[in-house]
Amino acid sequence: MLKFIFNRILIIVPMALLVVTVTWVLIRVAPGNFYSTERNLPPAIEENIKKKYGLDQPWYVQYGTMMGNILRLDFGDSLKYQGQSVNEIIARHFPYSATLGLLAYLLALAIGLFAGIVAALKQNSAFDYGTMAAAMLGLSVPNFVLGPILVLFFSLYLYWLPPARWGGPLYLIMPVVTLAAIYAAYIARLTRAGMLEVMRSDYIRTARAKGLNEKTVLLKHGLRGGIVPVVSFTGPALASLLAGTVVVEKVFAIPGLGNIFIQSVLNRDEPLILGIVAFLSILIMIANLAVDISYGFLDPRIRYE
Repeated sequence: MLKFIFNRILIIVPMALLVVTVTWVLIRVAPGNFYSTERNLPPAIEENIKKKYGLDQPWYVQYGTMMGNILRLDFGDSLKYQGQSVNEIIARHFPYSATLGLLAYLLALAIGLFAGIVAALKQNSAFDYGTMAAAMLGLSVPNFVLGPILVLFFSLYLYWLPPARWGGPLYLIMPVVTLAAIYAAYIARLTRAGMLEVMRSDYIRTARAKGLNEKTVLLKHGLRGGIVPVVSFTGPALASLLAGTVVVEKVFAIPGLGNIFIQSVLNRDEPLILGIVAFLSILIMIANLAVDISYGFLDPRIRYE
């Protein structure tokens, strides 16, 4: 296990650098630049801008400088947010996305696991059909539709909740529910499918034959194997949630990292784009590593030699 973890950690750095390299190439081959305007700048001013940011150097010199800075975890200053470093911007906006994402996933996990387990234990019952129908509805309604509906009903009609912005706990309810809906639906369906498969397996029949009560069979033997698909889904889903969901942040005016990333792309803010991409790629790989490690504890059939 330790050897497996060590090898995976060694892979994270080169993979992150590869992702950054591909992103850097895509930025450079795309038309336009961060100082482009509707009117062309005078050649002298354009040359001064290129010299200031090192854009007058050969591409391999620019690439080497960029990679050297990233290896020192220094992404430089933003091109659009003058006087602000990329590290400061990420540190300032990531907590909003992390808070929203963690709360949304905990809510989705609680609802999805409960609904999926009960639906599997009561297969073909009214609860099973109703739960899966609700899950399909959750998968079908996108965030940009669900969010405004919640605002319209709970804020503009009932006046129960604030419509947007970041504040106390009441401000979090609608964004968290909006973000959690689709993930709860996925988890419910994955849990139901996993539990149905596990509860029909031979080792579950053996546990029942030994005289164990149904609660022990479910919690000690069935649940560990049944939630393996949910754990597989957790890695990329949690990383995506922590990184921020642009639609939800836009609808509820939350200053999260996803919102900033879209603005950086529109502004062609190369240092900020590369910094966020590197940060998110490492976050996703760490989340996937945590998922792989958890497999060995949840399923005794999985071992890392």
